[in-house]
This record gives sequence, structure tokens and C-alpha cells, in this order.
Amino acid sequence: MSAASPEPFVRFIDVSKSYDGKVDAVRALDLAVEAGEFLTLLGPSGSGKTTTLTMLAGFEQPSRGRIFVAGEDVTGVPVEKRGIGMVFQNYALFPNMSVGENIAFPLTVRRLPRAEIAQKVARALAMVRLEGLADRRTQQLSGGQQQRVAVARALVFEPRLVLLDEPLGALDRQLREQMQYELKHLHQRLGVTMVYVTHDQVEAMTMSDRVAVFSTGKLRQVAEPRRLYEEPDSLFVAQFLGESNALAATVERRDGGQCAATLPGGETIVATAVGACAAGGKVDLVLRPEKVALGAAAKDCANRFPARVVEATFLGDQVRVRLAALGRDDFVLKLPNAAGQDMLEPGTPVEIGWRTEDCRALVP
Repeated sequence: MSAASPEPFVRFIDVSKSYDGKVDAVRALDLAVEAGEFLTLLGPSGSGKTTTLTMLAGFEQPSRGRIFVAGEDVTGVPVEKRGIGMVFQNYALFPNMSVGENIAFPLTVRRLPRAEIAQKVARALAMVRLEGLADRRTQQLSGGQQQRVAVARALVFEPRLVLLDEPLGALDRQLREQMQYELKHLHQRLGVTMVYVTHDQVEAMTMSDRVAVFSTGKLRQVAEPRRLYEEPDSLFVAQFLGESNALAATVERRDGGQCAATLPGGETIVATAVGACAAGGKVDLVLRPEKVALGAAAKDCANRFPARVVEATFLGDQVRVRLAALGRDDFVLKLPNAAGQDMLEPGTPVEIGWRTEDCRALVP
């Protein structure tokens, strides 16, 4: 008999939050975060991800349910007693303080000895690669350096949990991508539990051990990035986390883990059956553009159909091709920018295909 799994480090149990007593910003949330995990809360504006983070931090109280951290019920515990580090989008640095004083602030309010503060600040500066900048004013720093100061301040008192609320949102694209990897590697070195909020799908995929996808106050799916992308449980998750072709169809028959579904135009597609997919039921057939084979590569695919090129767009590392196929003119495939890959001219007739396991039949 296997040993019981340890208690998650963070747990939300049936947590709901309403600001007006009528509409729930978060509804019946059950979510667990493991010790040392980097979990990202992902979703569009108004999805509930930020409300979830602020309840965990203690800035907001749940309308219903309980929140536990390290086995302790912190639902009614004040912010300052939760021992949590926070990093905000605007960094919230003190302009009248130096870099070192900003980082030292959490230690100063805890009244640690001056020598210990100096030692911890030096270690935190080295951690974020800002050695030698302790005496500089924060206004003299670049956006990326200010972000590192905010991270160092959140980590300097060695919190058990760090919460990050869209901390890279104010940075330009190149710097944001660089900081994504820096934060990911910092987390790997420290092993501290981190909960991160973003609306950026690529950011979530790049940094996270797992991603929790929210919409309209509900947790829709939580999984490792690759599984979330390859095996979405709903049309919302499939379309929010990358581009997808979605085809409405009716199930003809189900055979174990596969089903055959018919489109309005009469075409039959064999797909992976997800959930309560049954004969006669409506499904959304979801297919990632990069899973679609073209021309000779489609010859051995279980699903093969004629198509016509509408538009081809060069995107650097790939070519995005819009096709007229299966009764629509917005069917998309993506081809890698590989040697010998020619641009396809509008009007060119082609054959497309895909494997059964790459197409998922999702119940609406």
C-alpha cells in the first residue's frame, strides 16, 4: 500500500468571491498548489485570476470557502502575518529610497540586526545580478533592473510563498522574454513556491510547472503546459491557449477513445473522443494549425480533404496559410520555415490531412 501523498502547500476549498453580493468574481474554486511549484493563473480580463491572487495574499476576503497555506487556515489572517512575498506590475518601489534600502525594507520592519540586514541584502542583490547597485536611486534604473529590485525585495526575507501579479506587463517584448527566463531560472535555483498571474499565454507556457486557466470566475482546467496545449478539455481552453481550428459537428458513432463526427456539409472526421462524447451529440472538433499536413505529407493521414489556398503569410519562423476547406474559408495551417518550403499562391488547390489523435472532439 502506497503512502498517502503530502498535503498541498496551498489549497483553496470551495472559495467564492462576490464584490456586490450578486455576481461572483470567483466561483466555487478548488485548487491545490504543491510546495516548490511555479503555478500560473492564466485568463482574460475579468476571469477571476487576480481576485484569486489577492485572496491568497490577504488583500481580499472570500465570500465563502477556506484558504490554507502550509496546513494553516489563513482565510482571516491579515496580509502582514501571512509571510508572503509580493511582486506587482508597477513594482511599488519607494522613490525616496536607494536600491539597497528598498530591498532591505521588509527586513527593517521586522527589526532584524543591521549586520544581518546588510548580509541578506547583498545576497539578494547577487541573486538578481544587481551587485554594486545598492546605493543607486531606483529612478536611475532601467525597467528590467527595477523589476529585479522588486523581485529581490519579495525574496529577501525568505518567504514561504511568492505571489507575482503581472510583473512583466510594463516591459517591452524583448526584455519581457528575457525576464521570463530569468524568473524561471531563479525559481529553479531557489525552489520557493510561486503563484504568478498573467493574461499572456506564451508567458504562462514558458515559465510554469502548471497553468490554471480561468474564465468568467471559473477554473476551467489546470495542467502542465504541454498537456494543456495538446489536450484541452474545452473549446475555451483550446482557443485561449494558442490558435485552433474549431469545427461544429454531430457524433455518428463512438468506438472507445475515438469517435466519427459529421460536419454540416456531410464530411466525416475521426477524432479523439473527450468526456461524455456520444452518438447523436454535438461536439466541437478542435485541431491545432501546426498539426495539419499538406500535400504529400497528408497522404497517410486518417483524415484527408481537398482545400484551396486563400492567403499565405510569412511570419519569420513559420508560414501561416489560410484555406478554404470543409465549408469555410478560415481554416488555418502552419508550416515551419524550412529549407525548400515555397510560399503558396492564393487559389492553389491542395490536399490537407491530420491524424486522429491530433483532433479532439469536445462536448460544448
